[in-house]
Amino acid sequence: MKTALTIAGSDPTGGAGLQADITVFRTFGVHGLSVVAALTAQNTEGVDFIMPVDRDFLEKQLNVLLKDITPDALKTGMLYSRWAVEVVSEMFKKYSLNNLVVDPVTVSSTGTNLVDNGTLDSIRENLFHLSRVITPNIYEASVFTGINIEDEKDMEKAAKSLKDMGPEVVIITGGHLEKLTLDLYYDGMDFHRIEGERIDGEYHGTGCVFSAAIAALLALGHTPLESTRKAKEFVNDAIKRACHIGKGMGILNI
Repeated sequence: MKTALTIAGSDPTGGAGLQADITVFRTFGVHGLSVVAALTAQNTEGVDFIMPVDRDFLEKQLNVLLKDITPDALKTGMLYSRWAVEVVSEMFKKYSLNNLVVDPVTVSSTGTNLVDNGTLDSIRENLFHLSRVITPNIYEASVFTGINIEDEKDMEKAAKSLKDMGPEVVIITGGHLEKLTLDLYYDGMDFHRIEGERIDGEYHGTGCVFSAAIAALLALGHTPLESTRKAKEFVNDAIKRACHIGKGMGILNI
């Protein structure tokens, strides 16, 4: 059986973070492995508190796991701390891992900051060049590049700038067209516009689910472009089936 590893934060609602990632992996028939980078107190209305795990414990989790199991793909979600990014980078190289998907989480859907000072610089410096795919949304792409993204041309400009930072593939998510959503895929040669139906409402964990689906599909041997198209369809279907179990955002049915 193929395996995929998520290194991310814990979400008590199960709608995002490593809980959602593992559910996605299972849905694709991939065995899910998980390492906790941070604990959160949150619900469907927002994030109340974040507690990063101790550096030594993060290293211990990864060393013990990776000495035994080599995942076919892995993804990072909320790492929160600069040193957590450095630990992931060191372990990626130490164990000669492949198929890294980086979801460079910066803020929650409700606007809570999910990174400590210096973390974004560390992601740019330590993870992007190791990544097969990075999946920033428009806000995150703007933060990393300094480009104010207002239209598709701006997305292309930002994608080129992000590609220069080292990843094999850049996918900028969250573009909006009339009645459609637009994700822009760029591999250094070609742009691919990946469209989906625009669905009204607010939904928790869409970025986590999208990047986890890409990681699962890469683990199964699909190309990055195939993985992205299939992941987009998967997220759209999960949004259509979303449930509202709390007072806030909908939870994707994955």
